Amino acid sequence: MFFQSCKMAWSAIGANKMRTFLTMLGIIIGVASLIVLVSITEGATTSVSEQISDIGSNYLTVSVSDDKENPLRLSEFTSMLQDDAFSASSPAAMTSVTAKSGYTDETMRLTGVTGGYFQIMDSQLAYGRFLKQTDVENHSYVVVITADTATEFFGHENAAGETLTLDGRKFLVAGVLSGEDSDTLSSMGGSQGDSTENTSVTLEGYIPYSTMTRIADNVLDITQFYVSSADENSMEKAEQTLETILLERFENEEDAFSIVDQSQVMEAMENVDHTMSLMLGGIAAISLLVGGIGIMNIMMVSVTERTREIGIRKAIGAKRGSILSQFLIEAFLVSILGCAAGIGISWVILKAAEFFMDGSMEFQMSMEVVGIAVAFSSVTGILFGLYPASLAAGKRPIDALRHTT
Repeated sequence: MFFQSCKMAWSAIGANKMRTFLTMLGIIIGVASLIVLVSITEGATTSVSEQISDIGSNYLTVSVSDDKENPLRLSEFTSMLQDDAFSASSPAAMTSVTAKSGYTDETMRLTGVTGGYFQIMDSQLAYGRFLKQTDVENHSYVVVITADTATEFFGHENAAGETLTLDGRKFLVAGVLSGEDSDTLSSMGGSQGDSTENTSVTLEGYIPYSTMTRIADNVLDITQFYVSSADENSMEKAEQTLETILLERFENEEDAFSIVDQSQVMEAMENVDHTMSLMLGGIAAISLLVGGIGIMNIMMVSVTERTREIGIRKAIGAKRGSILSQFLIEAFLVSILGCAAGIGISWVILKAAEFFMDGSMEFQMSMEVVGIAVAFSSVTGILFGLYPASLAAGKRPIDALRHTT
């Protein structure tokens, strides 16, 4: 009996293909919206989270907003953070310079740091060496550059030992960062200040902080620095120790500085992802409800058109359950077919989005979201098909046979 009801429901759907398609359209749009919006949100958040994760999550960022007319200088900074809770520390200050090598002349982003900066960011060298403490103490004119910068100015990545002119001063290229670390530090630098990019790469280098104070008019006091924890599992202890040191330094004024834990940024991103997914999913679910109303509307029209058919079936012995199941199955099939089409369209849209993003971001269709879409569509089809089906099953045979269309 069930298979017979399925067969009749399928025949009824096929008899009015255009009307069935228009009925399915609401479900198709709803499912596609749900999957695409949630997938794009998750893809974008994952991309940002990966960049933050690549930078590292076991360090603290400190910004000094009020030095109490007692600026923090490099000599004091080095001694102030001598504590077992910290593994490395480094100030950071940024400026833009004009870099020149041979006939290549470009604007370049320059960051003043100490050797601890590269340890904090877990950087890897492709060639040469990192900045040393002696470079900082001697105000040496040495620079560590990214792989893209080396290629741009020297035509190859192995530029260690070459000379690069920055604002008219000659700097020795001490080291070249690996390509992956170049991207990581570029994203880190992008969050600190202005960046200057040429058409395809970001040009940047890292020099001793002491040297930066000599060549940049706007850099002298330390207003931003990084501290890494000696134990990744004891970030809270490191933050508490750092806060105690800074409170003592800045006259117990909590508003004089701010400390940001990178792991907290990761948690915040996860919370944002969850909230955005729920919000966008809720918006898309409204489309599914609208599609369900469309199904109910068309099913009621179908019941009216097939009143005599219902009367004939009842007259020859069809039970109420048989009529009810036929129309319920019909509503369910319309809903689930629309869901399948919506999933297929979602896949095409996500692949097209990846193509236009030129591979910079990946959008994966979440099987969890697909499962939710299928479940929601199924329930929508059954719920909104229940009333028309009950209406059809409740008709008296004699009244149905008298009905004229």
